[in-house]
This record gives sequence, structure tokens and C-alpha cells, in this order.
Amino acid sequence: MAIRRERANVDPYSGEPPVPDERLVVRGEDWYGRDLSGRRFTRYTFYDSDWTEVVNDGAVFDECTFSGVKFNASRHVNAAFTNCVFKRCGFFDTRFEQCKAVGSLFQQCAFGLLRVTGGDWSFVGLPGADLRGADFDGVRMRECDLTGARLEKATVTGVDLSGAMLHSAKLAGADLRGSDLSALDPRTVELAGAKIDLEQAAVIATALGLDVS
Repeated sequence: MAIRRERANVDPYSGEPPVPDERLVVRGEDWYGRDLSGRRFTRYTFYDSDWTEVVNDGAVFDECTFSGVKFNASRHVNAAFTNCVFKRCGFFDTRFEQCKAVGSLFQQCAFGLLRVTGGDWSFVGLPGADLRGADFDGVRMRECDLTGARLEKATVTGVDLSGAMLHSAKLAGADLRGSDLSALDPRTVELAGAKIDLEQAAVIATALGLDVS
């Protein structure tokens, strides 16, 4: 039986912004240090809000849009951001632990010192994202769109990247050990100085048409 892909609530190619329900709009609010644990938001739109040092244990955001939101130094544990859109948001020193972000789309966001541990980020859209120095450990990122993403010196260890779109991704100096690189075409990415294990080396050699025996 075919698995239906979850999609973000905005088509990234249409250029058409979502039309928010004004009853579900949060605009310009200061939520600095607020505890959002256990709350649920569906189809909310958050504009230009400050979520610095927000604490979030188990909150659910479904089909929400975040525009210009500062997530800096916030902590999210066992939370869900499904089919959401993040546009021009800041994620400096943000932590996601065992979170679900399936089907979400990130556009023009800043990710300095981002750390993601565990959880499911399958079908996430991160095309062109600047993820230099970011840390992804043990994350499920099946069919994630990392086209043209910058991952120089990033840590991407034990990550399930099966079916991921990696064309033109920059992985120079990245630590990729233990990750599934079956979708990686070494002829279309930058890999100079990347750290890989022996099993991954065999996968890459095979992708280059070499006979590994």
C-alpha cells in the first residue's frame, strides 16, 4: 500500500502566501521565556513574534505558519510541528529533541548552532538552507529536501537520509558517519574532507560505478 506523503500547508512553488484566519493570528507578541508545554495550535499564523528561550515540552503545532519568528535559544522536547511553514525565522542556538516536523517547510531561515536530536523530520523542505555547523543526530529525515543546502562542517550522524534530495548540497568537512547515504550521488555534491565510515565508503564507491569486493 502506498504511503501518502504529508505536505506543508503552502505550495513552495506557487508563490501564493496562505490566507490566515484573523481569529488565529498572533502578531508581534513577546513570548520571551514562555512555557508552551502541552498546548495545541492548529492553523495558527504567527507574525514577527519573539519566542526567545521558550520552553516547549510536548506542544503540538499543526498546519501553522511562522513568519519572522525568533526561536533563538528555545528548547523543544517531544513536540510536533507538522505541515508547518517557517519563513524568515531565526533558530540561533535552538534545540529540538525527539520532535516531529514531518511535512514542514523552511524558507529563508537562519540556523546558527541549531541542534536536532532524534525525532522525525521526514519530508521536511530545507532547500538552500544554510546549516553550516548544525548538529543532526539520530534524526529520521526520509525524503527530506536538502537541495543546495549548505552543511559544511555540520554533524549529520546516525541520520536516516533514505530518499533525501541532496543535489548540489555542500557537505565539505561534515561528519556523516552512521547516516544512510543511499540517496547521495557523489557526482552532484561537495564531499571534500567529509567524515564517513567504511560502509558508507562502499555505498559511495558503488554509486560511482566502482566494483567493491
